[in-house]
Amino acid sequence: MIFICYPKCTTCQKAQKWLDGRGASYSVRNIKESNPTYDELKSWLTLSGLPVKRFFNTSGLLYKSLELKDKLPSMSDEECLKLLATDGMLVKRPILVGDSFVLVGFKEQEWEKRI
Repeated sequence: MIFICYPKCTTCQKAQKWLDGRGASYSVRNIKESNPTYDELKSWLTLSGLPVKRFFNTSGLLYKSLELKDKLPSMSDEECLKLLATDGMLVKRPILVGDSFVLVGFKEQEWEKRI
């Protein structure tokens, strides 16, 4: 599995501690240093079964400064994915990518079903 996170994010820290507590095997990827690509995001979107809007970090400063709350409803999935690929700080985290699943954000009950 790949654990995609921002090390300063407390939710990411909590999720990583949770994974470690279960002895999960994973590699860590810093979302700020290694931004998800368009192709990765497109693949994760399909695998997750989630709407593209769920991939946005709606509490982030960049999201707010770009006024995306007002812009997203009129954007296509394609436009959203291209925008997400421009800056990892726009992307909701943590993201856990397995062979057959993608989990976005840390919801312990959802993660429990996969780990």
